[in-house]
Amino acid sequence: MTQPDPAAATSASASKRAGIDPRGPRFGAAITAAVLLAVIFLALVGASAAALALLAVQTAVFAWGAVAGAARHPYGWIYKALVRPRLGPPAGLEDPAPPTFAQGVGLLVALTGVLLGLAGVTAAVPLAAAAAFVAAFLNAAFDYCLGCQLYLLLVRAGILGRGPAAP
Repeated sequence: MTQPDPAAATSASASKRAGIDPRGPRFGAAITAAVLLAVIFLALVGASAAALALLAVQTAVFAWGAVAGAARHPYGWIYKALVRPRLGPPAGLEDPAPPTFAQGVGLLVALTGVLLGLAGVTAAVPLAAAAAFVAAFLNAAFDYCLGCQLYLLLVRAGILGRGPAAP
């Protein structure tokens, strides 16, 4: 009877959590930026109800990404199905935790706008959309994820993660 190889088991578990293609969250951020820009436009031309409804849809997408994770994000599925097959393999994979956390930050910002919009604070909808747009645009255009940076800062501070703060 052969004994299980601990190195093989470690390798198998590492491959399950190997990471995600970093181009997927950037692609999703581009779609998010376009949706949020549409929310801002609708709010500025007086279509407040449409702006609120579209922000609510984007809030649901943020919730999906925050709960299911970056690997199961709806825009990630579009990327995997339509874009990634046309590209070469990524240079490397990234940890899905920071982009998933970033989805949670987007959820918080967008949900605040939706709830305040429903409460009658119409200016909250375009303001929340603008704040989320800046973050999505930075990620899409410059590969700078504000939510990911916040995640790393909180991990280093020992607020998130299992270990002590990194030196």
